[in-house]
Amino acid sequence: MNWTLEVVIVPVSDLDRAKTFYADQLGFTVDHDTVISDEARIIQLTPPGSGCSIVIGKGAVPDMPPGSLKGLQLVVPDLERAHKELVERGVEVSEIQVLGASPTPTPHPLDNVGFVFFTDPDGNSWGVQQISSRA
Repeated sequence: MNWTLEVVIVPVSDLDRAKTFYADQLGFTVDHDTVISDEARIIQLTPPGSGCSIVIGKGAVPDMPPGSLKGLQLVVPDLERAHKELVERGVEVSEIQVLGASPTPTPHPLDNVGFVFFTDPDGNSWGVQQISSRA
């Protein structure tokens, strides 16, 4: 049986600001923006090519302190290109960092060990890792 992770709730303080950051600056697709009532709204966004989405919302999602989610990770095949895109979109992103040595030989020196890091406007933290191919 396959078990797939489909949604991660990201706690934010301002839904419209977060939606703008994730959609316009990170390029996530807005799957839906559903207003249930004055007290409840759910916005689902999906990174390009991902099978897992994030949900930001109020009233209909678990209550967590904004900015309390740490260590979310995206994977890209070309970290240099991803870094350039983030910078061009106005995201405050770290320089490329190499963390350790690749556990297996790869044709690309950043595979498995190349990362960049950023936070959303509330302080939820993200890493982006390069993996150009999977076994």
